[in-house]
Amino acid sequence: MGRMLRLLVAAVVATAAVLSVAACASPAATGVPAGAVVIDVRTPAEYAAGHLSGAVNIDVEQPDFTTKIGALDPAGSYLVYCRTGSRAGQAKALMGARGFAHVTNLGSIDAAARTTGLSVVTQ
Repeated sequence: MGRMLRLLVAAVVATAAVLSVAACASPAATGVPAGAVVIDVRTPAEYAAGHLSGAVNIDVEQPDFTTKIGALDPAGSYLVYCRTGSRAGQAKALMGARGFAHVTNLGSIDAAARTTGLSVVTQ
């Protein structure tokens, strides 16, 4: 019986170790849901000066914004941010009007960094 108990404890410890490593490596550990796309809706110059790691830049104030978001999957999940949250709100509204149901306004870049745990990087 002692041997079985040791084997059971070893199995539980091994499973816990695997689960903790998987949790640390998962996108959710950063505060970004798995599969979500982070979009910086500021100008290219603002993006170049500092953006969240892994974010794509789609400037909401450019005429091609709707064309660019049209290339995205409307069933996907998107996290948008800008300098203050205002343009991110505009982007969320435009995306919602085009059938995007899972768009979150993260607000400013600072708030977005805090919420997601992503670092601010430059080009």
